[in-house]
Amino acid sequence: MAFRIRGLSPEPFRHLFGLDEAALAAAGARRYVVDHAPGFPDRIELRDLEPGETALLLNYTHQPADTPFRASHAIFVREGADAAYDAVDHIPDVIRIRTISLRAFDASHMMVEAELVDGSDMDAAIGRLFARPGVDYLHAHYAMRGCYAARIDRA
Repeated sequence: MAFRIRGLSPEPFRHLFGLDEAALAAAGARRYVVDHAPGFPDRIELRDLEPGETALLLNYTHQPADTPFRASHAIFVREGADAAYDAVDHIPDVIRIRTISLRAFDASHMMVEAELVDGSDMDAAIGRLFARPGVDYLHAHYAMRGCYAARIDRA
């Protein structure tokens, strides 16, 4: 089954790019200069940032629907990122190298199934979840820290 993985649009984060530390703190964000890789997974370009790049850590509402599953958590975005990852039938390395919690939602934004998978097994897990009746879309989360990684839709 064909699937599409998309990173976040950079638009909601552009106002944070270039702010000084005090302004970032007032917005609930922090700046980090990446000192090792992997370790700073960007949610826009869906890649691990390289040492020397700048990451912003902020809270993001990844499940905005007014259901019991409404949720937000900390994410990294690359400061200055300008294009969201968007690919069909391709798992980016930032996901493939980690343990992933896949969460399946129906059209009413209720979670109907979930799987904990090694990122290298994502293709099969996506197929299993999309084969389930009523599954509308998936959210991938980095299992270790529980952070939102990406949305997955049927292609």
